[in-house]
Amino acid sequence: MQDGKIGKWILVLDNVDDDELLRKPLTTRIEAQANTPGHAPTQPPLRYLFESSNGSIIITSRNRGVALQLAGHKKHLIDIQPMNTAEALDLIRKKLDDCAEGEELVQLVEELEFMPLAIVQAASYIAHRAPRCSALQYLEKLRQGDREARKLLNHEGKHIHRDWEAKNSILLTWQISFDHIRRIRQSAADLLSLMSFFDWQGIPEGLLSIDKNHEPLDFPQDVGNRSSDEDTDYSSEPDVDDDFESDIAILRDYSFITSGEDSMVFTMHRLVQLTVRTWLKIYGQEEEWKERFIKNLYDEFPTGQYENWERCRSLFPHVRSAMSHRPKSQDSLRNWATLLYKGAWYATECGSIGVAEDMAAMSRKQRMKIGGAEDEDTLDSTVMLGEAYVLEGRWEEAEQLFTQVIETSKTKLGADHPSTLTSMAHLASTLREQGRWEEAEQLELQVVETSKTKLGADHPNTLTSIANLASTLREQGRWEEAEQLFTHVIETSKTKLGADHPYTLTMIANLASTLWDQGRLEEAEKLELQVMETRKTKLGADHPSTLTMIANLASTLWDQGRLEEAEKLELQVMETRKTKLGADHPDTLTSIANLAFAWESIGQHAKAIDLLRTCVVNQQRVLGPSHPHTVSNGNMLLEWETAHLTMKA
Repeated sequence: MQDGKIGKWILVLDNVDDDELLRKPLTTRIEAQANTPGHAPTQPPLRYLFESSNGSIIITSRNRGVALQLAGHKKHLIDIQPMNTAEALDLIRKKLDDCAEGEELVQLVEELEFMPLAIVQAASYIAHRAPRCSALQYLEKLRQGDREARKLLNHEGKHIHRDWEAKNSILLTWQISFDHIRRIRQSAADLLSLMSFFDWQGIPEGLLSIDKNHEPLDFPQDVGNRSSDEDTDYSSEPDVDDDFESDIAILRDYSFITSGEDSMVFTMHRLVQLTVRTWLKIYGQEEEWKERFIKNLYDEFPTGQYENWERCRSLFPHVRSAMSHRPKSQDSLRNWATLLYKGAWYATECGSIGVAEDMAAMSRKQRMKIGGAEDEDTLDSTVMLGEAYVLEGRWEEAEQLFTQVIETSKTKLGADHPSTLTSMAHLASTLREQGRWEEAEQLELQVVETSKTKLGADHPNTLTSIANLASTLREQGRWEEAEQLFTHVIETSKTKLGADHPYTLTMIANLASTLWDQGRLEEAEKLELQVMETRKTKLGADHPSTLTMIANLASTLWDQGRLEEAEKLELQVMETRKTKLGADHPDTLTSIANLAFAWESIGQHAKAIDLLRTCVVNQQRVLGPSHPHTVSNGNMLLEWETAHLTMKA
């Protein structure tokens, strides 16, 4: 190469993720064709790269270690940061001939997470199909799921500035890198395979265990010039071992994953996950890794009790991901169905009602296929689905499910079996919510009497059934009868469980509400303060039960005319519920409505209307337009707005 003759020049070596290609000697084309001994190899390609004042060499790599070796010093490295919104929009508009679409393009580049190759890929697809395809249509297809995304990502755009044989497929691009990692470090490829099934964010290290005794994956060998001797030499270097940290390091080097600040959780781009899963499916390895993912998550995800909420919260996105990864083997299907059941349990508790319904329904369907409609696991999932329906205000559907469970339990277990009685209690609660108090009362009386006979008068299940009956009597305005029952339950619970047991405190809270119904505000306040302070000590100030008690106390203070104290408590409950439960949790929305009612009562009409309007909009979205709370608050909002307009007129 005569530098002075050819003038200014730039040599670009793109995607040099493996520097062995540049460092190993090559034979000439003639020598390779002759394949005869005695021909000396040429110099390695790296020797032909020289420094020149008349030219520059640009080497791109996703492997920082390789880049540093080739550059010689970190000052010669240029870190390319992710695109921002403006840069991504500029790129896609250029590829689409300055397409005028605005918000649609913003949403599209955000969905593609500002990845240049993904953006170019999308633009090529859209441009090739214009005018029958727009950015919005592409976005909608991309969001439809893996199947549609896979079709889009497999699209090979035709770029005149690229070699005619260079395919512009994101899947192919990443699969090449994945195949390279598989050849040089199988354990890292295994880890990447497992991670591809998780939610793309917050993948915890604790869920990435792999049985070291498993058989290695039988992927086909690449078509190419790399020899088996080279692979063996590379993987046997003394500084490369088989531990987890080395696997993580190589995956980071190749930009397949990133780690959080504490290095205990990982992020894997959604499109990279899709690429890896596509590879696994092509070569018949998808089920193996899917089942390992399900098993690891099944072992770690707990039930939905409050004490498990923190753990559930961190793992729940991965349970949601598991919904789209149904396995095939019977054992794995059992684990999958149980995982979704526990996920539905937590979703019900934290107010994700729609997700709770979906998980419970999927769990029930699968358990029914495995064990039949009368299987106990099936019945558990049916009850969970019924509870989701109750939260949605779908009383009739919930009633049907609970009735089915009762009939099956009576046949399989007996009319007086505890599980049967529990199902009857669920049905009674559903009837109570519908205002069918006489039917609920009749059913609860039956449960109470049977529980007394089979379990004993002071058994916890018996006490619960008596408390349920008391709640139904309270709803009917039979406050003295309800008070007597709650008092009986409290005294028995104090003896059997203790004065500060959560169940005892719940009963005291119910008694306080019954006193409040009768206008006995001072007595109610005294009990509410007792329960609130004990719950703060035993459960914590931000426990849902504690917050419920504070909200009840606020209502009592409002009725006593202690407005400033009441407002302070209402605001405290609302803000804490937003933080702990989420802004859309049904309890949070109830707090917002309560605060609106409070403001309306003290004459802050405009402020109350604005707050209740926000609440109703969110309840329509979260609970549904036909939910009793949505309907009730919607009617109240209309009444307030009408009155406010009349006052203005």
